[in-house]
Amino acid sequence: MFQALPRIGRRGALLGTAATAVVLGLLLWWLLPLGEESPSGTITFSTGTPTGVYQKYGTMLQDEIAKDMPNLDVRLRNSDGSQENVRRVATGQADFTIAAADAVEAYMLRGTRGSDMLRGCARLYDDYVHVVVPRSSSVKSVADLRGKKVAVGPSGSGVRLIADHVLQAAGLDPKQDIVPLPDGIGTMPSLLKQHKIDAFFWSGGLPTSAVQELSQSFKIKLVPIGADLVEKLHQQGGASSFYRAAVMPADAYPKAQLGQAVQTVAVANLLITREDSDPKLTEELTRTVINSRDHIGAVVHAAQLVDLRTAVYTDPLQLHEGARRYYRSVKP
Repeated sequence: MFQALPRIGRRGALLGTAATAVVLGLLLWWLLPLGEESPSGTITFSTGTPTGVYQKYGTMLQDEIAKDMPNLDVRLRNSDGSQENVRRVATGQADFTIAAADAVEAYMLRGTRGSDMLRGCARLYDDYVHVVVPRSSSVKSVADLRGKKVAVGPSGSGVRLIADHVLQAAGLDPKQDIVPLPDGIGTMPSLLKQHKIDAFFWSGGLPTSAVQELSQSFKIKLVPIGADLVEKLHQQGGASSFYRAAVMPADAYPKAQLGQAVQTVAVANLLITREDSDPKLTEELTRTVINSRDHIGAVVHAAQLVDLRTAVYTDPLQLHEGARRYYRSVKP
């Protein structure tokens, strides 16, 4: 014969049933489609030089996007660096890219085509300025580069932009006081080894494989950029306001630094897109960038510095609405 459960027993049974329903509901929410498909189509991601951090990061990010958004075709496109990347996104030649904040600011200050359409998705990691010379070189400061043959990067690169600013801060005219060469990181190391140049500038994440490999086969040193130059950079205003004093840790390039940290300048890298990019796509791509930090960072060490707490700060760009949705969704 049926017997009524005690009040406490009936209450416990009801609570248990409710909990089970909640769990089943969550499982159904997770497993069943809700009418919102994964982003699809084709997008272009502008990266950088083949041996630079942008290219390696972009290649690994492409794989992560394929896992999270299997219906989306991501096409990578090499570039000379930040300045070209910004121009491509601003003019619709690329949908997403990575670019240094100074290059973004410089493009916006010129009021060039599409500058008002640029939007930020995430602050990623910092680029560090490298001034590389043979270890036997007499060059001890940026000012000592006067009269030297110096590779400063292609005209569309971020390294060219920052090299010009640093040289000016040191009292040098980038066109007259040095012999500037437009080589990039792909050829800079071999030119230095062959003594065809006296020095080269590079701006990239730590460590940059091309510099690391050079240090293992050729004796080099890194020229410091002291706080006095940082102050002079800030006095220039404009794009130079995004440079900050930084220290290259002693273990970045052990064979070049010989246990010594090096003072230098750093600038933040941003993931950028256009205002008219699809909000859902931008939200999901931003999510993939943040969630893939550890996996990508195991290979591209600079990516380890991607941090959810700082990713939202994309100055000088406003956040894209899709990226804003992502940050709101993960806000504690």
